[in-house]
Amino acid sequence: MDIEVFNYNLPMELIAQYPSKKRDHSRMLVLNKTKKTIEDHYFYNILDFLRPGDVLVRNNSRVIPARLFGVKEKTGAKVEVLLLHLVDKDTYECLVGNAKVIKKGTVVNFSSELKATCVEVKDEGLRHLKFSYEGIFIEILERVGLTPLPPYIKDNKDKYSHYQTVYAKVNGSAAAPTAGFHFTNELIEKIKEKNIEILDITLHVGLGTFRPVSVKKTEDHVMHKEYFMIDEITANKLNEAKKNNRRIIAVGTTTVRVLESNFAKFGRFLQENSSTKLFITPGYQFKAIDALITNFHLSKSTLLMLVSAFSGLDFTMEAYQHAIEEKYRFFSFGDAMFIYED
Repeated sequence: MDIEVFNYNLPMELIAQYPSKKRDHSRMLVLNKTKKTIEDHYFYNILDFLRPGDVLVRNNSRVIPARLFGVKEKTGAKVEVLLLHLVDKDTYECLVGNAKVIKKGTVVNFSSELKATCVEVKDEGLRHLKFSYEGIFIEILERVGLTPLPPYIKDNKDKYSHYQTVYAKVNGSAAAPTAGFHFTNELIEKIKEKNIEILDITLHVGLGTFRPVSVKKTEDHVMHKEYFMIDEITANKLNEAKKNNRRIIAVGTTTVRVLESNFAKFGRFLQENSSTKLFITPGYQFKAIDALITNFHLSKSTLLMLVSAFSGLDFTMEAYQHAIEEKYRFFSFGDAMFIYED
């Protein structure tokens, strides 16, 4: 498909710079795939659309302070590094801003307690860096690194603490699974009281999710690997839900990719620690999920393509136009969508 069909014009003022003062008071556009209806709600109204017996699956990955600023040893050249995922003990695949100065063997100093040596050069600004330090790596990152907020969020001061779901648990993401931003602990308790089961999977968000599509045809785009985990208890509960025709509702596109990858591979849900390069575009036949909670995504992004595959391209673009006309807030700190069918 030509990626221009996923293009839309967004006024800059609709790009959310701040989260809602109360997470569950963001707006929510509700799409009924069967009736082709579009309704305006608030996220706390999600309780009205969830049914007893539903299974809500969320990504519990936690964003780490993966953005590092350092200097090249000997020359002092400035280097910006984004940690993407662990490839071996203390060795991470990284996206390097000034990649041309980082060759195999190059040493970068980030602070007196953290440095890294390039052990492998890859294409597209990617490098494998082996980190040297004393102590606990994540604690050093908390002191030295920054949360990698998206570039469209300006004036980063005081926003880092908001760029995390309330249920984030497993360290490893370079970007947040933002559909989960709308949940509060109080709302989660109300959902449970309605006899709705909440299950956690983990996908560490990396380059596969947020790198822009740079080709003209969707079939030419190559997704990067992202690592995920489904434990045995969760897999068994998902299979039980399928068996009893209970809806499986994915919180976010990262959750969709985990569930669809796992189910497509085995024909059922199974415990798995693996990676996915699944690229979902219109025409894809969903096997794992029944409904989706998501945010409003960038034009021509793989995330918008996934949503278009789930709700239909024309219906999705109609919904986006409605959201623009009604001045919904877009992207990471913006408003939500709930997409379901009768």
